[in-house]
Amino acid sequence: MLGRSPVNARRDTLVRTRMMLRKLLLPVVLGVLGTVAPAVAAPREPVRPVVKAKKATASTGKLSGARGKKLVAKAPAPSKKKKKPVPLTKGRRVARRAGSLVGVPLAGQGQVPDDCSGLVRAAYHAVGIELLSHGTLPGENAVSAIYRRAQRAGALRKRDPKPGDLVFFHETYDRNRDGLRNDGLTHIGVIEGVERDGTVVFVHRGGDGVKRSRMNLRLPTQQRTKSGQVLNDYIRRAEGGERARLSSELFSGFASAVRL
Repeated sequence: MLGRSPVNARRDTLVRTRMMLRKLLLPVVLGVLGTVAPAVAAPREPVRPVVKAKKATASTGKLSGARGKKLVAKAPAPSKKKKKPVPLTKGRRVARRAGSLVGVPLAGQGQVPDDCSGLVRAAYHAVGIELLSHGTLPGENAVSAIYRRAQRAGALRKRDPKPGDLVFFHETYDRNRDGLRNDGLTHIGVIEGVERDGTVVFVHRGGDGVKRSRMNLRLPTQQRTKSGQVLNDYIRRAEGGERARLSSELFSGFASAVRL
């Protein structure tokens, strides 16, 4: 066998060296690759959206059922309480009764005479008061007797009239028929109301039956306004050479219904 040349020998040595290096490096490379290889992640479950439950309030209502249908909370129905009627004062009850007698004959309205005193007595019967329960003095007319009762009760006054109050007048006719103005208290009525301008509306029994009349103490000598509104009705007719008299001219005073 012929000997190999140095070149071939060197080449064979390199080949063997490479083969040995491959055998040595292969496990190392595989080990390194195994440590850096990405891990396979486990499959994730699908993420479900989180649904926030609505709070049940008076405005949003409650959620109920599988689909969470909105049930509107009904507000409680307001209680329908009937307003109690405001009770009428004693004076207003008297005034209402007096007003109901306008144009009505006094006959059959209780045992009262068919005159001005009978009218006020019938009106006060509505509140259980007999204005002449104390009787009359000898020679005293009914108007003067009622005035005496009001004076004794501290009910008399000259201003601030209220519904149901009594109103007194003097010298409305010649009671003793002597042609003189010396007859004292001769007429009486019940105040039904007071208008904004101060005109007092009163109910009384006149010569032609139970009626309404007016009196304005601010303008005692004026019968009407320029527009024709009545301020003072005539309460005494012209006679004996004297002119007719207005209600304010013959006014004597008021008596409070509260004190009677």
